[in-house]
Amino acid sequence: MICITKDADFVNSFHLSRKPYKLLLVSTGNIRNQELEALFLANLERIAEGFAQFDFIEIDRKVIIFHI
Repeated sequence: MICITKDADFVNSFHLSRKPYKLLLVSTGNIRNQELEALFLANLERIAEGFAQFDFIEIDRKVIIFHI
């Protein structure tokens, strides 16, 4: 299961207790739903491939960060 959130508090929980198991942090700030959907669709393959290696991924409007 992958937790998708914009709430940075999940990052602390992830680092302290490895919960949630997989975390996708959306760091876009305010964004329209249509823009967010387009962002996910454009990057879905890279995100899915990233979760094969990484447990914590962060996405903003320009980059995807794969955290170790």
